[in-house]
Amino acid sequence: MVILLIGLVFLLLVIAITAIDTQSNGFFTQVRIGQHGKLFLIYKLRTLHVKTNKSSLWGRILRKTKLDEFPQLLNIIKGQMTFVGPRPDVPGYADELIGADRILLSLKPGITGLASLKYRNEEEILSKQTNPQQYNDEVIWPDKVRINKWYAQNRTIIMDLQILFYTLFPVSFDVDRFIGKR
Repeated sequence: MVILLIGLVFLLLVIAITAIDTQSNGFFTQVRIGQHGKLFLIYKLRTLHVKTNKSSLWGRILRKTKLDEFPQLLNIIKGQMTFVGPRPDVPGYADELIGADRILLSLKPGITGLASLKYRNEEEILSKQTNPQQYNDEVIWPDKVRINKWYAQNRTIIMDLQILFYTLFPVSFDVDRFIGKR
């Protein structure tokens, strides 16, 4: 609880700077798929200027450091998310899972997870593709499902602590090797 309170104070400071930078209230909200397929609004810090739809240096820093995800502490407080779990997707992905893949919907989505660690630089990967949407749909999304299914079937508190550690201290971490070791 103390961590949440400290986080919320820090969040208020970052929101104030972000609001000035983006000429907005500082927040970006989007519908995501939650546990059991339930829709919810995810909170993020707005990183694009409202009028120009471009990112400033501050916005790029927030995205690169993942601090734009900080408001998701509010989603945790509301019981919609947890610290570690599969990232919540926009409609059209997780809600369309079939068969054994639907195990992902049994979990609360998380701020971070194994797939988040593997695809920490997803925007950069997609920016190098000739057809980013197709690459996401055919390569990244199926791999995230594979990783998150493994997590759903093998998760432990120790593993969650490891994921949090590697999220906070982004040193080299080979997710595929980690999964293969278990």
